[in-house]
Amino acid sequence: MLDKNDLVRDTIRMFLAEVQRFEIDNKEDVDDTKALQIINKMIKQRNDSITQFVSGGRDDLADKEEQEVVILSKYKPQQLDIAQVTEKVKEAISSSGASSMQDIGKVMGILKSSLAGSADMGMVSKIVKEELS
Repeated sequence: MLDKNDLVRDTIRMFLAEVQRFEIDNKEDVDDTKALQIINKMIKQRNDSITQFVSGGRDDLADKEEQEVVILSKYKPQQLDIAQVTEKVKEAISSSGASSMQDIGKVMGILKSSLAGSADMGMVSKIVKEELS
């Protein structure tokens, strides 16, 4: 607020409003993991909006959404790179004894808890499929 950066202020206010809405709707307090889920949901919504705005020729609105994604991303934990995710996937496959694509649920179950927030689960799923095939 002191920097008079309206975009950052408004983005943080949107996040706080989303947290309050979640608490009221679900009648439970938001902890760190739920806050991270809310941030991920907001980032996904903005990425979808960016795609629609670019295809609609509204680059000004797409730029605003991209800036909001950058602001929200600052509050996420450090993301793992592909090599680190691949290593975690191999560990999960060996620990679960998975050998075919039918075992993808076991592997994803292990990885979902250990990689939550630190890696894009879409990328993780893709790597698991590559490793099991």
